[in-house]
Amino acid sequence: MDFGKIMARARAILTTPKTEWPVIAAEPATVQGLYTSYILVLAALPAVAGFIKNSLIGVSLMGMTWRAPFGSGLAGMVLQYVLSLVLVYVMSLIVNALAPSFGGQKEPVQALKAVAYAWTASWVAGAAVILPWIGWLIAIAGGIYSIYLLYLGLSATMQSPVEKTAGYTAVSIIIGIVLGWIVSMIVAGVVGTAALTGAAMSGGHVTFSGDNGSATVDKDSAAGKLAEMGARAEQASKELEAAQKSGDTSAQQAAMSKMMGNDGNVQSLSADQIKAFLPDSAGGLKRQSLSAERSAGVGVQITVAHGQYGDGSRNIELEISDTGSMKGMMAVANAFAAESEQQTDNGYEKTYSKDGRLVHESWDKVNKTGDYTVVVGQRFSVKASGNAEIDQLKDAVNSVDLSKLESLKNEGVSKN
Repeated sequence: MDFGKIMARARAILTTPKTEWPVIAAEPATVQGLYTSYILVLAALPAVAGFIKNSLIGVSLMGMTWRAPFGSGLAGMVLQYVLSLVLVYVMSLIVNALAPSFGGQKEPVQALKAVAYAWTASWVAGAAVILPWIGWLIAIAGGIYSIYLLYLGLSATMQSPVEKTAGYTAVSIIIGIVLGWIVSMIVAGVVGTAALTGAAMSGGHVTFSGDNGSATVDKDSAAGKLAEMGARAEQASKELEAAQKSGDTSAQQAAMSKMMGNDGNVQSLSADQIKAFLPDSAGGLKRQSLSAERSAGVGVQITVAHGQYGDGSRNIELEISDTGSMKGMMAVANAFAAESEQQTDNGYEKTYSKDGRLVHESWDKVNKTGDYTVVVGQRFSVKASGNAEIDQLKDAVNSVDLSKLESLKNEGVSKN
C-alpha cells in the first residue's frame, strides 16, 4: 500500500477533478485493487476522527462535556468503518445499474471508481469533526463537494451524456442519502448504547480473524442486512439489464424497486391522497396554506404534503411524507434505530418507540422551537415543527388520522 500515491490521488481529485477524472477512467483496476489501494485508507478517516471526538475529546455543550465510553466508542468506530465499506460497494452496484437509464455504459469497476473517488471529499472532510463547531460545517461542505465530484465523474467513468448526468447524479445521491442515514442511525445506536459493545466486538455483528484481517459479517446484524441489500442490488442490476434489452418498462421498474429493498413495486400515494390527511386545524392553530407534490424518477418515487398553521405569534408546519419506493430502506432504518436521549440546560432530543412506531422529538426551551416526528407503517413520516410548545407539536401530529394512514402502508404495492 503506497500512502504517497493515495495522498497524491486524493489531492488531485480534490483540486483538479476535471483533468483527473479522465485519468482515473482510463486506468486499469479491479474491485479488490480499489479497496486495498484507496478505499480502505480514506474510509477510515471519518471513523477514526469520530472515535477521537466522541470518546477522547468529548462533545461539549453549555459548559458540560460528554464522552462516549471507550468500549462503545471503539465498537462504533469499527462498525462505522465496516458499514462504510459495504455502503461504497452497494452504491457502486446502484450507480452501475442506473447507467443505461441515463445513456451510460454498465461497467462495475468503473462504477466503483465513480463512487470511491467522488466520496474522497466527504471522507477527508469527515475527519474535521474533531474540530469544535466548525468541524461539522467542513464535513457538510465535503459532502456537497462530493456531489459535484460525482457529477463530473459519471460522464468520464460511466460514459453518461452530459445532458443526462445531472439526473443521473440526483437519483444516485437520493439513494446515497437514505443509505447513509441508515448507517448513521445504526452507528449512533452503538455509540450511545454501551450494552451493544459486547455484541459488536465479540461476534454479534462483525468478527475479525486471521493474519490478513479478514472479516465475517453476521447475516442478522446491521452490517449483514446491508450486505444482503448489496446482494439484492446485484441481482436486481442483472434483472434491470435484461429488462432494458427487452424494452420491458414494467420489469425495469420492478428491478429498481428491488434495489430499494422492496419485495415488489411500490407506487407512492398521489398528492391528493396525502394532502387529504392534513387537517383544517392542528395544535390549536388554523391552517393558513396547503401544498403537496409527488416526485418520481427512475424508480425513485416520493410524495410530500405541507400544511402551514399559525395565529401570528405561533407557527407550525405539518409535513406528511410517503417514502414510496424507499419503503424497503425505511423498514431497515426502523428496525435498527436505537432508543437514545440527550438532555441539556436548553432542552432535549430523544428517539424512541411508542405503540410500535418510531418517534423522534426535540425541544429548545430557550427559543421555544422544536419538532415531533412519527414514522407510521414503516413507510409514512408525519412531522410537526415550529415555534410552539412541544405538546402543541404532538397534538398537531396526532390531529392526523395516523391509524387510517397506517392502513395504507401496502397501498400501491404489487408483488414481483
